[in-house]
Amino acid sequence: MTNRDDRPIADGRSQPLASPAMTTTASALPGATTGGPAPTSNGPDPDVSPEQLSLARRLRQPRTIVSIAVPLAIIVIFVLLNQEQLGRVPGLILRANPPLAVLAFLVFYTGFPLRGYRWARLLRGTGLRVGTRDATEILFLSWLVNCIVPAKLGDVYRAWLLKINSTASLSRTFGTVFIERIFDLFAIAILGLAAGWWSFRDGLPPPIQAVFIVGLIVVGGLGVGLFTMRNFGRQIFTALPLPARLLELYDRFEEGVFGAIGLRAIPLLGTVTVAIWATESLRLFIVVQALAFPDVQLGLSGAVFVALIGSLLTAVPLSPAGLGFVEAGVVGVLTVAYGVPLPEATAIALLDRVISVFSIIVLGSIAYMISAKPRGAGAIVPA
Repeated sequence: MTNRDDRPIADGRSQPLASPAMTTTASALPGATTGGPAPTSNGPDPDVSPEQLSLARRLRQPRTIVSIAVPLAIIVIFVLLNQEQLGRVPGLILRANPPLAVLAFLVFYTGFPLRGYRWARLLRGTGLRVGTRDATEILFLSWLVNCIVPAKLGDVYRAWLLKINSTASLSRTFGTVFIERIFDLFAIAILGLAAGWWSFRDGLPPPIQAVFIVGLIVVGGLGVGLFTMRNFGRQIFTALPLPARLLELYDRFEEGVFGAIGLRAIPLLGTVTVAIWATESLRLFIVVQALAFPDVQLGLSGAVFVALIGSLLTAVPLSPAGLGFVEAGVVGVLTVAYGVPLPEATAIALLDRVISVFSIIVLGSIAYMISAKPRGAGAIVPA
């Protein structure tokens, strides 16, 4: 897709980082990314100051404190109400097979270079050539942000890190992040429906029927939304009483969405996306094997279904990494749909979250301290 506005602007790195234009994920969506040896863009981007994305500052904000405190309080109340049963959980987790727990950890982290490669391919479609290593490093740092602050600020942070370390600005970067999320949602819905159908082929329990209906709505809604954006998005924006600047920003965002992919790239991107979610599902399957509960026969299809339900719940922006929502969803599906006793289901959910969230907080914090990219000193050379 070609630019609709041919006016040249300055390189994204030459723009000041002092404007407090973005404070939430939603307000950050109209940013821009350009690429290539002699990048251009279509107008000045809304900029984000380092202070606005400071993790220390975000952690001190009342909204962040509440988003962490409320789910923790609910979890504590749930534990107190089920104290007799859940008192067994620490012992169950401590009896996990260490080699299998480590294998689950390694399988999970195999997904990050795959995600980095996919994002690099999407960026290449917009004209910005970024190596898989740089893309993976930025993406991993953004996951740290998503694990400690709410509202999916990690997506904003990812685009901002790319901007301050390369020739990128924000809108087209957000377009690539958006289409990446679309790939993920399609994969979660389709793979989850397939795994659920196989796992419950003898008959769907009523709660699972509701999940299937939601999955079908998600797939249908995504398809309609993409079709509408691709064919009528600009006409809709033009018909609305919006400033011309906002229309420019939408144009660049749309170019990032649809410029990042082409028909020939979809099979490769789809295959990589399936591989990414296979690592998520296999992680949970290995966790179940590591705990080795004699009464739990989840199977691979069941592990895929439960893992994808948990991954979908991480999209809830009310708490960091879906804190409280994911644990409740995973334990609920395991107990209601698969008949797993509450202590064993809780042990599975907690060990899985230790690998998929707590380890990111620990390793991501180390990466944040030693990486030059949060300081804008990790210059990305076009790959």
